[in-house]
Amino acid sequence: MSGTVTKIDELTLSGTKDGKISITTVEQPYGPKSESVASIGISLQANADEPDWKVHIPKANIDAVIAALQEAKKSL
Repeated sequence: MSGTVTKIDELTLSGTKDGKISITTVEQPYGPKSESVASIGISLQANADEPDWKVHIPKANIDAVIAALQEAKKSL
């Protein structure tokens, strides 16, 4: 059972007709007293009830994930 979801941004998923990348925050995603997370969802089609893929990133890991993604981008 997840808590309150707050939309941060929604991006067009490159290479798809109407896919989306959604960035949200989720309060208490794993029940009472669980830490809030940033959530990145990938939907291959618009208006999907739930993303096809989703990852939750705790606040303490966000900076390291951003740095790793920047490194990954350099090799693409």
